[in-house]
Amino acid sequence: MRWITREGAKVDRVACPWLIQRFIDPQAEFYYVPKDKVFEEARRLGATPFDVEGADLGHHGPDCSFETIIKRYGLTDPALHRLAKIVHGADTKDPNPVPEASGLRAIAEGMALTVADDREKLAQAFPIYDALYAWCKASPAGP
Repeated sequence: MRWITREGAKVDRVACPWLIQRFIDPQAEFYYVPKDKVFEEARRLGATPFDVEGADLGHHGPDCSFETIIKRYGLTDPALHRLAKIVHGADTKDPNPVPEASGLRAIAEGMALTVADDREKLAQAFPIYDALYAWCKASPAGP
């Protein structure tokens, strides 16, 4: 399946592809396009838009796109829900984020400064999300 979002990925636009590929669609193909072209290109490519204003799989109420995808796909893994709190805190202006969120935000901002290509960001960031997920599964305390 094809998935599409706006270019310039940082937190949610990297976390969501990780979530999609690891738990929903292992053969997922991701496309990053200018913000004003997402829905046009989605129609052309037959792709599902995410993390863009107006998308079903976007921010809704207090939820970031990562949380929305977890809910829409009925994912119940407690470690994913822990990770969602970290992603939420790193991606939103939550006044009380979990402590781990600041580390993820710093990594995402740094990657945005050092890796221009969004697909390359995925290649470099997926191992980070794999590690965070493993920590969420193994650590008895936390978010």
